[in-house]
Amino acid sequence: MQGPLWYTFSMTYRRTRGACYLGMISQAGVNNLSPLLFTTFQRQFGLDGEELALLISLNFGIQLLTDLAAVRFADRFGYRTVAVSAGGFCAAGLSSLGILPFVFEEPYIGLIGAVSINAIGGGLLEVIVSPIIEALPVENKGPGLSLLHSFYCWGVVSVVIFSTGYFSFIGLEHWRFLPFLWAAVPLGSLLLFLGAPLRSLTETPGTQMPLRVLAVRREFPLFFLMMLCAGAAEQAMGQWASFFAETGLGLSKTLGDLLGPCIFAVLMGLSRVYFGLRNGNLPLENVLLGSAGLCFGGYLIAAISPDPLVSLMGCGLCGFSVGIMWPGIFTLAARVFPFGGTGMFGVLALAGDGGCGLGPGLVGFAMQSLPLKAGLFTGAIFPFLLGGGILLLKRRKVCRKKKRTAR
Repeated sequence: MQGPLWYTFSMTYRRTRGACYLGMISQAGVNNLSPLLFTTFQRQFGLDGEELALLISLNFGIQLLTDLAAVRFADRFGYRTVAVSAGGFCAAGLSSLGILPFVFEEPYIGLIGAVSINAIGGGLLEVIVSPIIEALPVENKGPGLSLLHSFYCWGVVSVVIFSTGYFSFIGLEHWRFLPFLWAAVPLGSLLLFLGAPLRSLTETPGTQMPLRVLAVRREFPLFFLMMLCAGAAEQAMGQWASFFAETGLGLSKTLGDLLGPCIFAVLMGLSRVYFGLRNGNLPLENVLLGSAGLCFGGYLIAAISPDPLVSLMGCGLCGFSVGIMWPGIFTLAARVFPFGGTGMFGVLALAGDGGCGLGPGLVGFAMQSLPLKAGLFTGAIFPFLLGGGILLLKRRKVCRKKKRTAR
């Protein structure tokens, strides 16, 4: 006979939330384990910066294509099928990272294969976990989405700390066994999703706006652009933070990981938790505009400061500011388009993943022809454009109010 605690967890939406939270941690592993090993890949496999940048762009490019496909079949095949498949792909991809580079004569081909499998799982998770949380029977949806996305940040922190401990005690030369340990996380998410109670955003008739109708709404292309910029601003710094700390600031591998991506992720997570707790009491447009300005300032500080500590503070400021962008735009879109449904979340996730590939790719290619810090600063264009998008959205909102008043 099942114990009462396990029974309660299994038969309520706590299990659903737990599965989604593990899914976001899985996505953090998919997106951030490889970048932690970039300098190792350089030394062991002879890769250059352009090849490393291509791995990042490939990861998020395939996630983007997966988002596009999942938007069409998520409702048809059901949330559970997509969520379980996502966990399977992530587990297989992480395991492949420790196998394929040593199977192929050209290790880079093996890395491409592992990243591609990972990206399919990450893309499926990106599309499915937000609508699952949004569909839960609670009144205030905003905090749920923000807290969900905070687990991505705690996943990044876990990847960095656990991996750094592994390298310290087991040895960096044995890195190939680390991905197998991380594969346990998406497997756990898979098992939870198998028995978790799930609701769909399409269960209530008339509550989902067709994509063709959504696409012609004047504000929706603006939300698409803002999500692209949010993903690019986040990952342009997040994906290169470890490399920047080690190569540009001269820190050791351990310090580079702990003081680069770890600080970035901790501050990003804290901002998402704060946003989740205060979501109903914050003017979203103003918060997003302020976060865009802080993010631009963070890039500027990281790029121009001659002091490594101050440069790292700039990285941390970027982390805190981008934390609100992704869930904030999701929440704002859900308010503007309350019947957007799974399709809306999928298309916005597609835009975000497109930005996640574009931002790091642009920075990586800029680093080939510019000094490292100047190359990193090219990522500042994205918070600048995001701020412009928010201003335009606010202007349209004011214009609509004036028209209603004139009537």
